[in-house]
This record gives sequence, C-alpha cells and structure tokens, in this order.
Amino acid sequence: MTATLEREVKLRFDDPDSARAVILGAGATPIRGRRLQEDCLLDTPDDELRRRRCVLRVRVESGKSLLTFKGPVQPSLMKPREELETIVGDGSLVVRILEELGFRVWFRYQKYREEYALGDVLIAVDETPVGTFVEIEGDDRGIAETAEVLGRGPADYLVDSYRRLYMVDCEARGIAVADMLFEDD
Repeated sequence: MTATLEREVKLRFDDPDSARAVILGAGATPIRGRRLQEDCLLDTPDDELRRRRCVLRVRVESGKSLLTFKGPVQPSLMKPREELETIVGDGSLVVRILEELGFRVWFRYQKYREEYALGDVLIAVDETPVGTFVEIEGDDRGIAETAEVLGRGPADYLVDSYRRLYMVDCEARGIAVADMLFEDD
C-alpha cells in the first residue's frame, strides 16, 4: 500500500499526438504504454464520501486492479489530496464485496492512459470521451516547471475531476450525465 499527498494538474490538448510530441520534445522518457483504464467510483447510499469530498475508486487496467481512497482536495492551485492506494487481486470482485458491504457504484469512467517521466515528475496522456488531457503529478515546483516546458502556465491548469469535466461537457451538449464511457463499449 502507498500513502501519499498527491499533487496534480491537468492540461487540455487538442489530441494525443500533439500532447505526445510536446512531452517527448521536452525530454520526457516513456515509462508505461497506452492502456485502457476502467474506473468505478463507490459511495454509501447517503453519499457520505461525496459529502466529505472524498473518493473511493476501483481501477482495472491491463489485468491489474487498484483500490484507492482519496481524501478531500486541499485549497491550492495544484489540487493536493491524500491518496491511499493498494493493489488488489480482482477489481470486479472487490467492487462486488464493497457492494455487499453497502457501497454502491455511482459513476464509471474510462480513459486510455500512457505515462512518461521527466525528472521527478510523472506525466500522463489521458484520452477520454471528452478530450485529451495531460496530467502532471509531482511537487508544486516540478508541476510548474513541467507545465512551463510544455508551453503552459497556471491559467491553463485544470484541477477538476474527470467526472466534473464530463458533467460540463454534457451540459454544453445538452445531454444527460451518465457514465463516461467510450461509445463502442
């Protein structure tokens, strides 16, 4: 299990190819190839976790599953929050166990992710049903320096969750909010 204070920002890009080109041009090293991540967010029937601004997530990707708890976001330009995460043997079974314990899946989302390293900073290219985003994770200085190398600044930082970005997209298109899944799935 890992317990960390996660700090991250997202940057919007036009497409995955332009994001990759900028990241590689900055000297980043590929560390994990493109793969589908399927996430389930769970909560109690009375939405206790959401009221506390916390997240309980089960992620399945490439035959590996993770159980993650994220604490409330702390006020900052960089979206810091406590993150507790552990590998689990079977993500679908963990979801079922949590449902038996009274939790319910309230949102599912998918994205294709690939990861790069630049110094002590982790950079991810996320292809989602609502666009391409580059997520930068590290300390405040590393995030700011990496964003600058990628041609972006604090005005470009997005600290919203993918759920919130999806809700804004649905509202703009006049469609109901459901799960954020690729259309062919």
